[in-house]
Amino acid sequence: MIAESTRATRGRLWFYTNYHCNLECRYCLTESRPDAPRRSLDRELIETIATEAVELGFDSFGVTSGEPFLRTDMPEILESLGTRLPTVVLTNGTLFTPRLLDRLTLLAKLPVAMQISLDSAEPDVNDAMRGAGGFAKIRAAIPALIARGIRVRIGTTADEGTNLVSLCELHRSFGISDDDHVVRPIIRRGRANTNGLGIEAAFEDLPAEMTITAEGAFWSPAAPTVQNDRLDISYLLSRTVLPLDVPVDAMARVGSEQPLREGAFRVT
Repeated sequence: MIAESTRATRGRLWFYTNYHCNLECRYCLTESRPDAPRRSLDRELIETIATEAVELGFDSFGVTSGEPFLRTDMPEILESLGTRLPTVVLTNGTLFTPRLLDRLTLLAKLPVAMQISLDSAEPDVNDAMRGAGGFAKIRAAIPALIARGIRVRIGTTADEGTNLVSLCELHRSFGISDDDHVVRPIIRRGRANTNGLGIEAAFEDLPAEMTITAEGAFWSPAAPTVQNDRLDISYLLSRTVLPLDVPVDAMARVGSEQPLREGAFRVT
């Protein structure tokens, strides 16, 4: 048991569950693609870390990756996390087959939200950045998830040309409020850097939310990026993730030395 004196509100803890993806987005921070190295977190490890996170005072969980739902055990992982703390999972929204949707009904009464990536209300614009056919699958998935009692959020990775007016009209038509629409910039890391997209982001711009990966604990979910198939460890806190207070203490030390800049971008 972790001592009571170590408890504090520490915000959201992220799990980078895997790095491979069924898409190959032009601005992906981690160069995710179907044949990318998986770098998966073991489910048992996720659950052990989650238990310690509750004891240490984290208030929510985030799940991200290449595409989480390429993992066949993702519904059960989300159920396990959601029974502990409110949880959000970032997904491209293209893999919600009827079979998977039926498996996800176990989340309906839990504080688990699906944050689906959608960058434009125009199919061709969205799919040019994220992959052909994606918009149609997302448009079918959103009402199917909502009908099963699952909370849906929208995550938009925007540039200067993004038409947010039409995009907001679209998500409102599904009954998704503005509070459940997150807009974030393209960050020039990973594939975005290769393609010359997005804005430069310094350490103090990255959201201070500890992120657990197969390689260790990082400062932010935007930190463990990949370029030319090499993982960037610039913002690695600790190779050790258990006990969790090891990276927690490392993050506290780094944060005291380099405070977060006001107005850092949001992930969720």
